[in-house]
Amino acid sequence: MTTATITPTDTTTGIDWSEKRGSTMRTKRLREQSETTHPSISLERALIETDVYKQYEGKVPTPVLRGLFFKTLMERRTLYLGDDELIVGEKGVGPQSSPTFPELCCHSLQDFDNMNNREHVSFSVTEEQKEIQRDVIIPFWKDRATMTKMMNALPEAWHLLFEGGMFTEFMAQRGPGHTVADGKIYHTGYADFMKRIDDELAKIDYNNDMEAEHKENELKGMRLVCEGMIILGQRYAALAREKAAECDDPVRREELEQIAEVCDRVPAHAPRTFREAIQMYWFTHIGVTSEMNNWDSYSPGKFDQHLEPFYNREIAAGTLTREQAREYLECLWVKFNNQPAPPKVGITLKESATYTDFCNFNTGALRPDGTCGVSDVSYLILEVMDEMKLLQPSSNVQISRKTPEHFLHEAVKISRKGWGQPAFYNSDAIIQELLNMGKSLDDARESGIASGCVETGTAGKEAYVLTGYLNVPKVLELVMYRGYDHYTGKQIGIDCGDPRDFASFDELYASFEKELKYVADIKVAGNNFIERLFMDTMPVPLLSVITDDCIAKAKDYNCGGARYNTSYIQCVGMGTVTDSLTVFKKQVFEDKRFTMDEVLAACEADFKGYDEMFDQVFNHTPKYGNDDDYADDVLREVSGSLQKIVAGRPTPKGSKTIVEFLPTTCHVYFGQTMIASPNGRHEHIALPDGIAPEKGADVNGPTAVIRSAAKMDQLKTGGALLNQKFTPQVVAGKKGILGMSALIRSYFAMDGHHIQFNVIDRATLIDAQKHPEQYKDLIVRVAGYSDYFNNLDKALQDEIIARTEQSL
Repeated sequence: MTTATITPTDTTTGIDWSEKRGSTMRTKRLREQSETTHPSISLERALIETDVYKQYEGKVPTPVLRGLFFKTLMERRTLYLGDDELIVGEKGVGPQSSPTFPELCCHSLQDFDNMNNREHVSFSVTEEQKEIQRDVIIPFWKDRATMTKMMNALPEAWHLLFEGGMFTEFMAQRGPGHTVADGKIYHTGYADFMKRIDDELAKIDYNNDMEAEHKENELKGMRLVCEGMIILGQRYAALAREKAAECDDPVRREELEQIAEVCDRVPAHAPRTFREAIQMYWFTHIGVTSEMNNWDSYSPGKFDQHLEPFYNREIAAGTLTREQAREYLECLWVKFNNQPAPPKVGITLKESATYTDFCNFNTGALRPDGTCGVSDVSYLILEVMDEMKLLQPSSNVQISRKTPEHFLHEAVKISRKGWGQPAFYNSDAIIQELLNMGKSLDDARESGIASGCVETGTAGKEAYVLTGYLNVPKVLELVMYRGYDHYTGKQIGIDCGDPRDFASFDELYASFEKELKYVADIKVAGNNFIERLFMDTMPVPLLSVITDDCIAKAKDYNCGGARYNTSYIQCVGMGTVTDSLTVFKKQVFEDKRFTMDEVLAACEADFKGYDEMFDQVFNHTPKYGNDDDYADDVLREVSGSLQKIVAGRPTPKGSKTIVEFLPTTCHVYFGQTMIASPNGRHEHIALPDGIAPEKGADVNGPTAVIRSAAKMDQLKTGGALLNQKFTPQVVAGKKGILGMSALIRSYFAMDGHHIQFNVIDRATLIDAQKHPEQYKDLIVRVAGYSDYFNNLDKALQDEIIARTEQSL
């Protein structure tokens, strides 16, 4: 392979390539194309799916139907092979092209108009596409879509809470997913998977196994998707040779011939080289995310450890240079960035208003034998992350007690540049969390990872499904107003009695737990119905093929076939609910400074006319985030109630419900559905993200924040997100590196799960809000992901601006 050199300004385009990111001209051009192409929708997948369903629905079992659809999609879909590409494959018809998934959510024509016209996270939609949607897609899919079925079937009590901003539902426009690649695809090609499936088909006992026919159908569906994956590789090999035959440039002709040779090998067979390993993962990624719009996308997991044997072998043999390996990885980074999350509308958009599809690299994690996993590939990934500075993929580093200080310092150097990557995860805590969930030590060590934002699971072995966000402080608001919701003007909760009659904080808290149980009962019952719907109607045979132990059980991923199954409910607003309960405990019941009636009236009035009360509750009441046991004890109590009331609930496929703490963008939406809170948070203002303190409450510095956050038993959770914000001056120089590193080490020593940083000053953000045209490249950390500041709506920008600027 010839590596292109960097050239000065291109006279034909006027682009100064020396100012563009990428270590070679190839990756500079690919990155520029990815960044300047506006996202659009593609209806090709929807049309192919419609054709297959019209031909086979009702004639073949559902798993076979889904397998036939996937194979047909791989046979008929448009292939894209760009001029500079070395790694091939797109989910849509080209870069930034997103397919639609009508079997999950059949978009209306109004949805298409909204996507095309909205200011943020827009998708180009043509008039021709609107006609196709109107005449072909909507007539067939409107009543078949899972979103339609669930919304028609879920009870009124569920809809009241959902519309009131009490919780969200991930499967409204997406399918169960949120899993990660382990190492099997680097040792097993899809022809080998087919052999395993054939062996299982041959073992079916049709006389004594009452599930024999069902198993046969599942395995036949899995076999069909393997055929589809092999066809994808074969078609790309043929396309590359066709382009090579037409190419006049001898360098590019050789590259195209090499692409063909790679695609001859993968995905049909196990990869042999570093480049083939990357292409194997990418074909699998495209396959999984084309099969269904899984929440989230399919992450590569411990990619450094998966690539390390290929890298070491080729470096030693002289068939690969470090520079070539870096260029392959930079090409892969662009591929991730080419894939906008499929378009969302309504509440689903509000809970996740971003193009980011949440693929997450876990770099530097512990190895299966418990030793440190940092290698030269780990450092190479850090370099690529830093050089490419793209929203996708999300990147994290796993830090354990065994992590070398040099690796941590190199990661901190990138983090303090201010664009939110990498995030930092506690590798030791992740393993302990998985053990607490019932995973084996071997599985926890081999494949313990964080995916999406902060969710913990076992790569390649677990279906860990996010079911939606829970607005914890709104539970308290419902108690305060006897189940009445000011946002919808309806009675959405239960009446726990007149709070003016509560004689003690314990009585108030008992009512909070009662209301929480009611909300959790409704949410989990809805989850169970939706889970059964996907079990019965939406198998994912490809995801099943690459997840242990679906082939051995002849059971789909969505039906409990994975070795481990977990359902997550993501809790939002812990800082708000903690401080609000603390106000009641301190100011109403202990000090009796204010009556319950006065607090209720002040919240309804948004504290207008209640200046003295606002000053007391906001400035003179203990607050979470300051290492103050008075408030932090309340945090522990609320966390314990969530574990007692929400966690541990069984689901239809044999999983357990796990509580975790992350918001994506839902903390903004949830805040918009609420009036003022007793702690002084004003009406409609965003809740704090993750387990961060309420904005302006943490006044004792970052060490106090981590000490407060660590008082929650995070090892019982599936993840807890903590954002911190510094000005660039605070983390400058060697002192800044040592300070950030010490903060991370200290938090993780107290079993903190995750921490990430925005390094930017408030003045810059305010100026960027006023003059967006001058800050087109400004990236900030939102929650478990980064995004362009200009991509965020004003409410979310305001929330990030308002986060406390810490000093070390």
